[in-house]
Amino acid sequence: MSKKILIVDDEKDILDLLEFNLESEGYTIFMASDGEMALKQAAAVKPDLILLDIMLPKKDGFEVLRELRSASATREIPVIFLTAKDSEIDEVVGLELGADDYIVKPIAIRKLIARLKKVLRKPAAVEEADSMILRLQGGLVIDPEKYRVTVNGREVVMTKKEFEILLYLTRRPGRVISRKTLLDELWDDNVIVIDRTIDVHIRKIREKLGPPYMDYIETLKGVGYRFREN
Repeated sequence: MSKKILIVDDEKDILDLLEFNLESEGYTIFMASDGEMALKQAAAVKPDLILLDIMLPKKDGFEVLRELRSASATREIPVIFLTAKDSEIDEVVGLELGADDYIVKPIAIRKLIARLKKVLRKPAAVEEADSMILRLQGGLVIDPEKYRVTVNGREVVMTKKEFEILLYLTRRPGRVISRKTLLDELWDDNVIVIDRTIDVHIRKIREKLGPPYMDYIETLKGVGYRFREN
C-alpha cells in the first residue's frame, strides 16, 4: 500500500507541482490550502506524513502543528515544514513544536523526495536494532517497533525525531555521542542542520521523560551527550 501524504500550501502552483512529482513516486496525495482544512484532512485521512507551509490562511503552520501534536489521532504523524522563512529562529520554533524536518523554498524536488523518504523510513538507529523492547533504568521502557516510550507505565508522546535520538543514545549506554554523529546518523546528508537543533531535541526529550529519567541523558559540554549506564 502506498504511503499517504498531505500537502498543505496556499499556493496552487506549489500544490500542483508537489502533487505531480510525489504521485510519480508512488505516493497517494491529499491537499489542503489553509490551516483549518489541513486539520480536518489530517484527522480524516490519517496521512503517513504532512508537508506543511507556515504562512497559511485561517491558521498558520505553527498553530496547525500545535493542534496536530495535541490531538491523540494526529500527534505522531511526521511533519515537514515547507516555508519561505529562512532563519534559525523559525527553525527552532518549529522544532520546539515537534516538527520532524524543515525545508526552505524554493523547493528542489529531488532533495525534497530524498528527505521525505528519510523521514518515512526507519532510521539506522532502528534498523540496526532488533525488535526487543528495551527496559531501562527501572521504569523507562522503549518499544522500537511501535515507536512507543513509557515511564513508570505512563506513555510519553515523542516526535519521530525525538524517539530516534533517545533510541540511538539508549542503544549505546556509557558512550559519548557527539552532535555531529547524531546529525550524520539521523538526518539526511542534504539537510543543513545546526547544533542548536540537537540541543532543542535533547531538551524536549528530557522534559518529556521527567525526573529522575531526564538526568540519565548527560551533557558533556563541547563534546556531546551520553546515556548513563545502569
